[in-house]
Amino acid sequence: MKDRHGTPFCDGGLLRETAEKSIRWLEALPFRRVGPWASAEELRKSLGGSLNEEGMNPSEVLSFFSQEAEPGLTGSPGPRYFGFVMGGALPASLAADWLSSAWDQNAVLAVSSPAASAAEDIVSEWVLDLLGLPPESSVGFVTGCQMANFTCLAAARHEVLRRSGWDVEKDGLQGAPRVTVIAGEEAHATLLVALRMLGLGTGNVISVPVDGQGRMVPEKAEEALKTASGPVILCLQAGNVNTGSFDPCAEIIPAAREKGAWVHVDGAFGLWGRVLPSLDHHTRGIELADSWATDAHKWLNVPYDSGIAIVRNGAAHRASMALNAPYYIAGEGEVRDPSQWVPESSRRARAFPLYCGLKSLGRKGVLEMVEQNCRQARLMASLLSDDPMVTILNDVVLNQVLVRFSCPGSDSDAFTRMVTAAVQEEGTCWAGGSVWKGMAAMRISVSNWATSDDDITRSADAIRSVLGKAAKR
Repeated sequence: MKDRHGTPFCDGGLLRETAEKSIRWLEALPFRRVGPWASAEELRKSLGGSLNEEGMNPSEVLSFFSQEAEPGLTGSPGPRYFGFVMGGALPASLAADWLSSAWDQNAVLAVSSPAASAAEDIVSEWVLDLLGLPPESSVGFVTGCQMANFTCLAAARHEVLRRSGWDVEKDGLQGAPRVTVIAGEEAHATLLVALRMLGLGTGNVISVPVDGQGRMVPEKAEEALKTASGPVILCLQAGNVNTGSFDPCAEIIPAAREKGAWVHVDGAFGLWGRVLPSLDHHTRGIELADSWATDAHKWLNVPYDSGIAIVRNGAAHRASMALNAPYYIAGEGEVRDPSQWVPESSRRARAFPLYCGLKSLGRKGVLEMVEQNCRQARLMASLLSDDPMVTILNDVVLNQVLVRFSCPGSDSDAFTRMVTAAVQEEGTCWAGGSVWKGMAAMRISVSNWATSDDDITRSADAIRSVLGKAAKR
């Protein structure tokens, strides 16, 4: 079979050529500038224009696109990218992702891809076991923690309203009992977006005060629970996006249980701290919740996009997500239909890269990867804090380092932003800007399997060099 240009259905030459381009990109990652060379506007000019009237040869298209797009790529899969808690891609998971694209399976129903269904079942068991979460929990594989939060909170909405005698899937929210949502002041934006998409809104969320590290204050959480009326959803956090801190679940969840509240944990990256015994005093009690959202493309280092929604109450999970259509004929409980646990129908087989990545690491490898990045975050903080112009704003309990720069005679907020931008421009590493307690800061997130101690040292040296030059201006 050939396309209109005479290209065969399987053009081995084109695929090998593309693989070579990919390999060259990956091999250059440890040495290239981490930030992009070109802006989005520059790329719009080089890649844009009117769509050509006649089609181009696929090989020419790929050559043109790769050449013109590469200046706009960031080295985010590489070992010195510390922005936005972005992991890289383990070799086995990346290779499986390529294979997944070639297999091109639609993981909507078990009948459309038995392999996708089986892989999700197996990975679900592995993930629950690794995280020490209830083995009876149901698991959905979504695009990221944004949709994992959405999925879990949809199950929560279903269940708390069901207990109040309301069928939200059938009757919607008009006329439904009012749902009270409680969350910490440091709740992540994706959680709030999920609440908006679910019609629960954000304006009426009861915001609980947090301490100096962003952890929900237990006494204040208990007060909020006591004053809440009607169905209640309590949202806790595992891994504050700035400090890496954990809400004290073991202290707060018992009070939520007394209230009959559904407890959800947003653990985009911090949930993986559960694999380290040394972090038990931070993660204890997380297993008592009703649902958990996390990413795999962060600390599990699986290619984008890959998130995981976990719900203790499988019936509530399935009721909030289930697909009903004339062509859906499998009986409940007979097989795992992947789309019954997620908001999507047509979807790629996300469990394939997860299966291969986890299989390549093993239990010990997952633990070592998380422990390594936590240790490297502490190393980074230690190397930077030797400079009198550097203040580490957080207790480095996980993989986050929050840095503020100061220089006599300069506004510290403006100076911190200037140094952060200069570090990005210098190119040895890339770290993002943030705001913490009203103060400008640079946030360093260590979450890549390939990051070495030498990468940390090189990056710290580069940051201090940029800082020294900035102070002399």
